[in-house]
Amino acid sequence: MSQGWLLDTNILSDLVRHPAGRVAERIRQCGETNVRTSIVVAAELRFGAAKTGSERLTTQLEAILAVIEVLPLAQPADGLYGRLRTTLEAAGTPIGGNDMLIAAHALASDSHPSHG
Repeated sequence: MSQGWLLDTNILSDLVRHPAGRVAERIRQCGETNVRTSIVVAAELRFGAAKTGSERLTTQLEAILAVIEVLPLAQPADGLYGRLRTTLEAAGTPIGGNDMLIAAHALASDSHPSHG
């Protein structure tokens, strides 16, 4: 896969809430074909939208996910996850499980993780 930006939950959440905001402008600058997200992020966002029960947020989220490529989680992300988790735990700086999966996914897809 060509290099690009893997948008994380915070960035896409901001885009959902502010579709004409800073994130949208940055995506226009980078080019929509250069941004994608992880299935892990899509799952987190869909959970959040369902939890709020907001039809407006759900509609906006689905519109965004329809135009941004959502990457499936596949090898070698699993091996990278194992090494990343081991390294972070040994350093005493673990991060959340989903964040670790997203980071491993970015590494595996040769994307830059983009987070807020």
